[in-house]
Amino acid sequence: MSTDTTVSQAETPAPQFTLDRRRAVPALIGDHEDFLIVSGLAGTSKDIAALTDDGGHAYTMAGAMGAATMTGLGLALARPDKRVLVVTGDGELLMNVGSLATVAVLNPSNLGIVCVDNGHYGETGNQLSHTSLGVDLEKIAAGSGIKVTAAVESEAGLAAGARLLRESNAACFVLLRVSPDEPPPAYKRLLDPAACKVRFRTALLGQP
Repeated sequence: MSTDTTVSQAETPAPQFTLDRRRAVPALIGDHEDFLIVSGLAGTSKDIAALTDDGGHAYTMAGAMGAATMTGLGLALARPDKRVLVVTGDGELLMNVGSLATVAVLNPSNLGIVCVDNGHYGETGNQLSHTSLGVDLEKIAAGSGIKVTAAVESEAGLAAGARLLRESNAACFVLLRVSPDEPPPAYKRLLDPAACKVRFRTALLGQP
């Protein structure tokens, strides 16, 4: 005799996290010029554009959902002399969650991944994402083989998370759980992907 244990999305309360991303993301990253940064689309690109003043050392992606982690991985492998930071959201990472397994296998020591998890798909109407319904991306990262992971849910954990991003001798993953508030106010960032690429390449290599 089977028992139906199906729970609908409407019956599943979203977890309550209180960190404000507008303060937590800058606190976790610290001096952004310590990194080459690749950000996922939507909220995290707004976070990074506001933090860096849309600087050339940050490649803020648009329209390529799921590509941020693999782009950052390629950059870390190509430039082992630089610390590379991927800053992405839960929805963007869920689109290509298998990328975490590839990061674990290749394990570049200069790569850090921050997932800003607000439990919602902010780009498409603020629907609940899977992480509001029980999916734990830090556990997925650890289960994929990434040896250094952490979940930050309060201000008390920000300093330890920041140290991991700078001092880890293996690829690391930090899940930053934030409230579903808006990212920084509208920021006039460059939205032309080709121009972003040229700007980033020029900042990195001194030539377009």
